[in-house]
Amino acid sequence: MKKIIIAGGGTGGHIFPAIAIANAIKQQAPGTDILFVGAKGKMEMQRVPQAGYSIKGIDIAGFNRSSLIKNLGLPFKLIKSFFQVKNIIRDFKPDAVIGVGGYSSFPVLRSAQAKGIPTFIHESNSFAGKANIMLSKKATQVFVASEGMDKFFPAEKIKITGNPVRKAIVNAHATQKEALRFFGLDDSLKTLLVVGGSLGARSINQVISSHVQDFETVGLQVIWQTGKNGAEAYIQRGKSFENVWVSEFITEMDKAYAAADLVISRAGAMAVTELCVAKKPVIFVPFPFAAEDHQTVNARYLVEKEAAILVKDEEVQAKLYPALVKLAMDEEKQEKLKTNIAKLAVTNADEVIAGAVLSAI
Repeated sequence: MKKIIIAGGGTGGHIFPAIAIANAIKQQAPGTDILFVGAKGKMEMQRVPQAGYSIKGIDIAGFNRSSLIKNLGLPFKLIKSFFQVKNIIRDFKPDAVIGVGGYSSFPVLRSAQAKGIPTFIHESNSFAGKANIMLSKKATQVFVASEGMDKFFPAEKIKITGNPVRKAIVNAHATQKEALRFFGLDDSLKTLLVVGGSLGARSINQVISSHVQDFETVGLQVIWQTGKNGAEAYIQRGKSFENVWVSEFITEMDKAYAAADLVISRAGAMAVTELCVAKKPVIFVPFPFAAEDHQTVNARYLVEKEAAILVKDEEVQAKLYPALVKLAMDEEKQEKLKTNIAKLAVTNADEVIAGAVLSAI
């Protein structure tokens, strides 16, 4: 029986692909023992057990760009996390470690590499993170979503796989009418899905909040995932409107995609990947403070292929609502975006990654 650690998390964009990889490994090698390692207090500590896997939490945090004083304890947390990881690896004795991104992946992969344990990296973005670049030098293999990643990683270690997507989304079978019934919405109206990520997107939420009374006028109803930050105020704002379903988090995203005619979204790698699979006309509002502005890079890749629309975050107050209304009224544009985004869909990345890891250990 093989033992594998999967390390990383922090956001749904890291956690859900990690769970997809774990599920694919279990399908190909049912006897495999899988342990997750994540950051204490982060959403993986809840989502991973819900998916049926064990997880160990370590004391680590990322660099806080908005408050430098909050970073004073980072060196101590990093040192503590290495001791915690050392004990986890000693007790579990993994045959391989997979890093999916997020700050908890670094000490786990670095410690595994020091012990000569095979390590694998999945880089979901088109602009690689610094930690993954450092770790790739001693990694067994690096799985990437797109071409041109040899400027970040050793070319001989790269395998282009795409990004793993939850099987519930890949194999979604709910009709739009069934999905709208799930959200308690009207199947005669055009439906907008708003998703800013698991933590939320303030700029997008502010626009939706300020125009929530206008959607009925233009024949739209809304499924609005506010994300964690500021959720209560947005939920209070939206819940009095019959044509608005609002919540902090959407558990059944397959139904949300099935219900939607149009989408407004951040441009994290997993959001982009899922929208390609779901084949939805989308307006991306990239988070401008993502590392190396990688969300803008992600979105522009689709815009250049006429597969999406981009509104810059700094222009969102003036341009997002007009862009949305214009797209909602243009059926021909919607069909063009759907056709082109569907061409970019990858549905088996989890299986390819699982197979490559199992064959290498």
